[in-house]
Amino acid sequence: MAAQPATVSPAAIALNRFGLGARPDEAAPADLQRWLVDQFARFDVRPASFATLDDAGTAVKKYREQQQANRQMARQDGATDAKADLKVERKDFRQDVQALYRDGVQARADSALTTEAPFVERMVHFWSNHFCVSVDNARVTAFAGAFERDAIRPHVLGRFAEMTLAVEQHPAMLIYLNQFQSIGPDSPAAARNPDRKRGLNENLAREIMELHTLGVRSGYTQADVTEFARALTGWTVDGLGGGRAAEGDPDRFTFRPGQHEPGARTILGKRYAQNGEAQARAALIDFAHAPATATHIATKLARHFAGDDPPPAMVARLAESFARSNGDLPTVYRALIASPEAWVPTPTKFKTPWEWTISSLRGVGHRNVGEIQIAALQTQLGQRVWKPGAPAGWDDVAASWSGSDALLRRVEIAQRLAAPLGERVDARVIAPRIMPASLSAATAAQIARSESPVGAIALMLVSPDFLRR
Repeated sequence: MAAQPATVSPAAIALNRFGLGARPDEAAPADLQRWLVDQFARFDVRPASFATLDDAGTAVKKYREQQQANRQMARQDGATDAKADLKVERKDFRQDVQALYRDGVQARADSALTTEAPFVERMVHFWSNHFCVSVDNARVTAFAGAFERDAIRPHVLGRFAEMTLAVEQHPAMLIYLNQFQSIGPDSPAAARNPDRKRGLNENLAREIMELHTLGVRSGYTQADVTEFARALTGWTVDGLGGGRAAEGDPDRFTFRPGQHEPGARTILGKRYAQNGEAQARAALIDFAHAPATATHIATKLARHFAGDDPPPAMVARLAESFARSNGDLPTVYRALIASPEAWVPTPTKFKTPWEWTISSLRGVGHRNVGEIQIAALQTQLGQRVWKPGAPAGWDDVAASWSGSDALLRRVEIAQRLAAPLGERVDARVIAPRIMPASLSAATAAQIARSESPVGAIALMLVSPDFLRR
């Protein structure tokens, strides 16, 4: 593991721990906490990079229509070419989906480089990882960029319950955790098709309770998970399913009464007698406001800003703020900004590959990604965007990212990022600017002794001072 720099100044904490990385052409703000709070009014919910993303639902619907047509042909006598056509369509769809994914990653990076509200943008990334989807199949891959754009960004300055509802009803989440296929055992749909294998799926119910809201040790039981899964039946994606269901819009959430398990549900000791979609919604809102959720969210926020071992006093303070405000996120952010534990002068966090990439690009003056392929870059660094591989999301502790192999990859990519800059960027000048009053004498000396400007930039980007925030 790389050695740690000695101290971090308050200005560097505001810019690099709360923000996404300092820019060399901007002076540190005079009132640091006021600068962070003022970003709430400057945040661009739908920046141009995200607004121009192509429609994922159109691609999914087109592919479904082509699939159905080819399969119908394949069932006809003599239609030997249909199977080959189906294979071609599947390949074309995968290519279309990968293009959507790459455009989404580019939009995410461009937004991080252009934003005038880097603290709020960091919170977008935090919540996107908390409520993660993983691009493990083509349909989730198609919707990943839209998920962050439409379910996370509009609610990052709203209430936690509103974000939670938007997330759980988004096509990306419903597809990722197989909720769109879940059918109540005693529902009309199950009665009509007794021989079909589709049945109750508990994935979304379990992850909502374990990861998104209450937390794994909050006291719920397997029976609670099953009852909540029954309440969730009927929550699905318009345009996915057989018959007329396939004619809808895959960009939209829909509720199908025929798939819903009838009857009242008892979850965590409370009876939910609502009809249809409202039943799971009521339980979800209760989870979002539960004391266990306040503690779970507070712990993750404290870990993200104050160290791998969250300070208990900070967790308690953030949880109280969350509960008192009914999950009003700006109120919680203000409590976070005011927490002394988040301003300790030691480098509390090791940057993840995403954080390091964005702070590196900001640090050398990039205002957009240009020709840099961020998706490929993040894959090489071991943190493919929107693919944590598990519903728990990417780890937020140093041990997951500070191994020798991971550091070697950063060294290689730092050299590639530095190469096009040539002598246009002087690391001796910009290093003190992007790490204000936090650049160690040892790092400054190494940069000064570098044999070339490019080498100096690369050294700066992989220095202990820059790798931590």
